[in-house]
Amino acid sequence: MSSPYCCPNCKTNKSRFNIIKQVPQSVKMDPHSGVILEEYTSENLSPFHMGYRGPDYRVQCGACGLVEDERTFIKFGEKN
Repeated sequence: MSSPYCCPNCKTNKSRFNIIKQVPQSVKMDPHSGVILEEYTSENLSPFHMGYRGPDYRVQCGACGLVEDERTFIKFGEKN
């Protein structure tokens, strides 16, 4: 978060953003009721459960509401 941002959608916002921290929760759910049957930690994932590999946070434009990966805002900020 030490690079300048610019929104690629509205193209004018360079200062108002929401940083959305993503906290993954690995669970096993009942397919019929949606009830959580089991919670996993990153150390005890079952062999058939892939751990979360996405970004730790995403960025939302405070002007138009676009939500994207931080790299998108940084790349557009470098161009402008």
